[in-house]
Amino acid sequence: MLKKFYKIIIVPYTFFLLYLMFWGMGRFQYEDNLLTIEPIFTTIKFIKETISWRAIIIIVLGNVVMFIPFGFLGWILLQLSDLKKLIITFVSAIVIAEGLQYFTRMGIFEVDDIILNTLGVYLGWLICKFLEKRFSRLVL
Repeated sequence: MLKKFYKIIIVPYTFFLLYLMFWGMGRFQYEDNLLTIEPIFTTIKFIKETISWRAIIIIVLGNVVMFIPFGFLGWILLQLSDLKKLIITFVSAIVIAEGLQYFTRMGIFEVDDIILNTLGVYLGWLICKFLEKRFSRLVL
């Protein structure tokens, strides 16, 4: 039951995320191509300098939570049930998306986004495996 729902919802969800990455949340085209490649330190600096907890939750936690559904891709593509293959495939795809943000100047290529998004996929994969073991009848 869950797998059928997932198969229906993942494509529109992916397009929704792409919309957010390029046009949503007040995005605009930057005058310059922007790049942040200092892993973790950029996020720590952002948290320290941001007054609003709401902004921290939306940006940092959002970059993890919004990508949890991609941890379930093994339900559609069996080869992505394997964590290593899933992570390699996802990191390749998110690097392309971040690169497109950079080249179109509709966002910033951020290494921290890649790390946080991949953490979300990993958490999703763990949840998926838990659901498959605990609720196998519900998942089918």
